[in-house]
Amino acid sequence: MTLKNIAALQKSLKEIDKAIEEELKAFPNTLQSVPGIGPVYTAGIIAEIGNIDKFPNEAKIAKLAGLAWRKFQTSNYESDDTHFFKSSNKYLRYYLCQAANSLKNHNAEYRKYYDKKYDEALTHKHKRAIILTARKFCRLAYVLLKSKKMYQ
Repeated sequence: MTLKNIAALQKSLKEIDKAIEEELKAFPNTLQSVPGIGPVYTAGIIAEIGNIDKFPNEAKIAKLAGLAWRKFQTSNYESDDTHFFKSSNKYLRYYLCQAANSLKNHNAEYRKYYDKKYDEALTHKHKRAIILTARKFCRLAYVLLKSKKMYQ
């Protein structure tokens, strides 16, 4: 029974992915031209950002997604354990982080950047490296969506 349920869920997931891909054809999407970014991540990012023209720069999108830590430092001490901004869009952060994780597997430049940030982090290495890679992808996504040009 469990195997049948899993097979039925996988079939439903494929149908949903195809439906998302069909709906996405109505929008000019340049994000899908980036290797490793599929229609589901593209649709999620576009849906959560909405109109790209309401953002003057990519830092506003990153702040909306909460792709930054609060600074906690006094005098010469700087804490390694800091928290995300709580008033952020968790769905946008999810899509950007998942897209960054996919990018590190399909793009050599992003893999190199991820490895560098992974080595620099003292605690929570993977989480910090993914967040910083997502922040880098956020800059790329902003430029692609704003200029409506394909990734090269």
